[in-house]
Amino acid sequence: MRIAPLIALLVGLSTAAASLPVAAKLPTLSDEAKTKAAEAAAKTAWSDKVAGFQLCKWQDRSAGNYFAGMKQAGKDVKPAVTTAACVDPGPFVAPGAAPVAAAATPSPAAPAPAPAPAAKKS
Repeated sequence: MRIAPLIALLVGLSTAAASLPVAAKLPTLSDEAKTKAAEAAAKTAWSDKVAGFQLCKWQDRSAGNYFAGMKQAGKDVKPAVTTAACVDPGPFVAPGAAPVAAAATPSPAAPAPAPAPAAKKS
């Protein structure tokens, strides 16, 4: 009887047994952790939009240089397709945060509550 396959089997079983606690279910995230994760996801999406905007501007500038060079060379080259204008994503606003301009101006629709009449002493 060979001992090497038996040792390999025992090592495999002990490794599997040791990894069982690792496979346990993780606790749920707290509300604060969920908020931070949502903000991180929003910031990543905004960063992607900024990168797309910068790429769009670079491509427009590059295409403009190409068409200007072709025009100087006396060649009439037209764009093959028309593209949409580049859209600036603006500054990052955290999810759930009110815009600064809207927070600074009071709402004209909500009048101040009237003071309660003073109670008479008898």
